[in-house]
Formats: sequence, structure tokens, C-alpha cells
Amino acid sequence: MNLTTLKQLKPAEWEQAADGYRATGDMAAEAKDQVENVVAAGIRKSLRGEAADAALAELKLLAANFHYTQVQCGLVSAALNGFAHDMDAARKKLLSALDDAESRKFTVGPDGSVTYPAAAPRNGVELPPEGGSTNGLTDPTAQAVGRQAAGFQPNPHAAVAQEIADRIAEALKAASDADAKWAPKVRALEADDDLTVSDADWKDARSDMEGVREAGKAYLDAIGAPPQDGTPKENADWWAGLSPEDREAYLSLDPALVGRLDGLPSDIRDEANRVVLDETQAAHRLQLNGIPAPPANEWTWITAGRYPVKVHTDEWMAWDKKYGDDYRRLNASLKGMDAIRGRFDQTGERGLPEAYLLGFSAEGNGRAIIATGNPDTSEHQAVYVPGTTSNLSKVEGDINRMTQLWRQTQEATPGASVSAITWLGYDAPQDIVKDAPFEHYAYDGAPAYRQFLDGLETSHSGPGDPHRTAIGHSYGTTLIGAAAQKGELNADDVIFAGSPGVKVGSAEEMDVPKGHVWNAEADGDPVPDIGRWGHGGSQWRLGGGVFLIPSDEVFGANQMNTAPEGAGSTATKGVEGHSGYWDESSTALKNQALVVVGEYGDVTKPE
Repeated sequence: MNLTTLKQLKPAEWEQAADGYRATGDMAAEAKDQVENVVAAGIRKSLRGEAADAALAELKLLAANFHYTQVQCGLVSAALNGFAHDMDAARKKLLSALDDAESRKFTVGPDGSVTYPAAAPRNGVELPPEGGSTNGLTDPTAQAVGRQAAGFQPNPHAAVAQEIADRIAEALKAASDADAKWAPKVRALEADDDLTVSDADWKDARSDMEGVREAGKAYLDAIGAPPQDGTPKENADWWAGLSPEDREAYLSLDPALVGRLDGLPSDIRDEANRVVLDETQAAHRLQLNGIPAPPANEWTWITAGRYPVKVHTDEWMAWDKKYGDDYRRLNASLKGMDAIRGRFDQTGERGLPEAYLLGFSAEGNGRAIIATGNPDTSEHQAVYVPGTTSNLSKVEGDINRMTQLWRQTQEATPGASVSAITWLGYDAPQDIVKDAPFEHYAYDGAPAYRQFLDGLETSHSGPGDPHRTAIGHSYGTTLIGAAAQKGELNADDVIFAGSPGVKVGSAEEMDVPKGHVWNAEADGDPVPDIGRWGHGGSQWRLGGGVFLIPSDEVFGANQMNTAPEGAGSTATKGVEGHSGYWDESSTALKNQALVVVGEYGDVTKPE
């Protein structure tokens, strides 16, 4: 890197190249969506058989190639824009120094040295020395100290020339550093010469992303980060203020950040979180493949007293001590990730709409927020909070519940515009006895739930205001109650199912219009009566009391049937126990769907 090269360099050409890669990535993204949501969805909707299954398998591989192309092109685009940003800053510093030299009639040599003229006489006194030359490699501080020690006054042009030369040297060094920093990052952005997107490919993509993000820190800083702990409205305003290039940079370099920002459009969050899902799943599988399989001879029998006892073998115990925790953690997380992908692969079945991944993390117990139907354009939104023992490994059942609810809304009102969302956005109690009695899980998760509901309000782009229903099961109802108790609950209706208590003692405290709190308690569900002692609310007025739950008449909720209305009815089926509220074709599911689409008059209630 020299003066001539930097002066003639055109950062715009690198930005144009970045635009080309971004356009290619956009085309790949459109192709992926077409394959998944039109072609494959159409096959699932209308075709059955081995040929259809084989075609779907091939289309899945094709979509994976398009997605990988999209991600890698985004990284190349971000890297080229980052390089252009750094080089442009260095070039502007150089041009500014050259302009200053020209205005003072100094001459700049090809090596960056600056030649200055002799000083003019001042008050009739000649000022030595005559004209001279300097360069940016000389330390001006040391030079000044030496001259002071020599006891003479230098040519006043010398200091200015030295300052200009230093700026030139700094510009050339900045350009050289940028060149050395970005060259290996760009060279690393290449794919295997095949059509298989392997786990190693996704691992490499994550490594590339981290490398480019580190190199592009100055570039991202210039764009500007989202507001710290911003509201959904602040997040949305930040995103709206970015150029297409800047949005692509954040999506490519920090998809996890973009994916968790409430208030951003759902399709943007989905795009970001799917990248995180792909890279996380690949990393987990590679890590799991590096663990030896558990010994086949896990159990043995020993004699304890007069009776045989089944115990783990020494071989298995040694394996478990070294690998067991990681083996179980990785398998549990991968089970949840497979379930999320399973929902993606259901699009089109029985008219099921596209799924949106609005949140994902494999850290701790895991996070997963999955919408069936686009909430930004839907007229009705239902946001379901699962309860005790919920985590990423068990998310399939919670996804299926909202799939069933969406389908039932279509039975209730054919063609209804509905988004049914599974919100596993908190750390649920993991043990019924040890954890569920404690309230901090609800209060810890309540702010995130409120923020998510506010984000749905902010990102909605359909006509009118959406009708939003908060749905909770078991401990999930406790979280919704805590969210209403401690802040504003951005919902129009609330549905509780199998509630152990919601921290408040009255439906009027749920921050929804009067008459819009609904409750379902099935026969044989033990949770409400047991849970009331830990999570029931209080109502200090005539007829009130303590440890009140939504099933109590004094609470004031609309009670919904969980069994068929009328003796011998076969239109729907009843449910019993704690886990059947979303059983297909059940009375409990039908009544929930009627509330979600606002058909309140058709909801059946106990006599």
C-alpha cells in the first residue's frame, strides 16, 4: 500500500461488488422461500405417496443450498462493505492532507515526504533555515525537542509540513492495516465444491461470521447499534432508519441480535433466527458426533442380600462421568431443534400457513418462539405460554397445540386471518415439586412476555388493529397473571387452562376489557386446587378471600366447557386431566378458537 495506490483507490467499486453479492443473496432467499412455501407446500397440500415424499426430500436439500448461498453472499457483501468503509476513511485522511499541502504550495513526494519553501523575512530579519523536506516516518516530538536543545528557531513551514507528512503516514498505515485485516477474512469466504450443505459447512459459516464481525467492528459502529434495552418502538425506529446495505450487514454479522429484537418485522426476525438455528444445530451435531457412543452394556445384576439388584455397569458409569451430561444436553437441544424444523416441514399440510421463528436460543433450558401464520398481517393473534417442565427439548408438544388451535380457528371461521404463537420465552419451572411452587419464574419471565406483546403491536402492518389473545396453560397462566399485575398487558382477551392461580384475585385485575377473561378447568385436573395455595390471589371485599384462582366463581372469569354441551353430543369430545385442553376436535379447543376469532356468543359455558 503506497500513496499512489491509496489515492487512486475507489471504495465505491468495492461497494458495487458488495451490492452484487447482496443481490445474489436476495435472489437465493427468494428462491428458498419459493421452494419451501410454494412448491413444497403445494405438494404437501395435494399429493401423497412415495414420489411426493422423494420430491419433498430433494426440495429440502435444494432449499438448504439456497439458504446457505444467501448466508454466505451476505457475509461477502458485509466484508466488502466493511473493507470499503475502512479504506474510504484512510483515503479521506490522505486526501485531506494532500489538499492542505497543495493549499500551502508544499510538494508531496511519491514516498509521502513533504517539501516546503524557505521562510519569508519577518520585520526585516532573515529566518533560517531555507526550504527543506520531511516525511511521515520522523517523530515530530523528538524533532522538536532536538531543535529546542540546539537553541534555534526552525522555519515555521517545517512544523506544518511535518504534521501533514505524519497525517499521510497515518493514512497509509491505516490503509495497510485494513488491507492486511480484511484480505484473510475475504479469502476465507469460500464454500466446498459440492451441493451438500454439511454441518461442517455451517460451522465454517459461523466461524466466517465471527471473523467478519470482529474485523468489521468499526463498520458496525458507524452504522449504529440498536438502543440498549430498547422498547419495541425504539427497536423498530432503529431498523427503519437503516439503509438496505446496513440491514444486510446486521443480518449477516449478528443474526442473534436481530432475531431477538421485539418490534422488528416478523419476516426479518424469522430470517435471522433461522441462521442461528442452522449454525447452532450443526455445532451441536458435530459436538455430539465427537462423543463416544454410550456402552451397550449399560446394566448388570448384582446380589444385595438375598435379592438381585439392577445397577449400572462400571464401564457405563465411567462413560457417564466423562460424557453423560454433555451427551444428554446436546440430545435434548437437538430434539427441540428437530421439532422446530418439523413445523417448517408441515407448511401446506391441510392448509397450514408458513411458520415464523421469532425467537431461538439453545442456552440453558432453551428459548423458542414459533408462529403459525404471519402475526404482522394477521387480524387475530394468539400467544400461548406453556407451563411447568417446558423447555426446548419438549417444545414439539407446545408447537402442536398452537397448530391444532390454528386449524380449529379455521373450523370456527373459515378463512380467518390468524397467527397462533408458541411463546417459550422464559425459564419455566422444571420440577413440579421442587420448582413449580415458587413464583419467581413467573415474575422473572413476565417482562419479556409484555415486551413481546408490545412488539406484536409495533410490527403489525395489516389493516386495523389486531385482536390479541393471551393464552396460558398451568404455570403459564401464573406468568400471564404476573405480567398483568406488574405492568400493562397488551391483549384483548385472556384464556387460562388448568390454572394453579394467577397472582391476582379478580378478573378485573387482568388488564383486559371487562368480560374478556376466560377459564377452562377439565374434570380430573389436580393442578388448580393444589396450586392455589402457592399462586392464588386475594380479593378483599364481600365474598372474596385469599388463594383465589380463575376457576372460583368470585374471581369473575367466564368459565368455558371442556366437555360436550348436551347429553349424547358427538360434535366435540370432552377432555380430562391436565394436558388435554388442545386435543383435536375437543370442546376445550373449540371454545378457545371461538375466543381467538372473537366469536364470543358461540362459546359454551357450564350451566
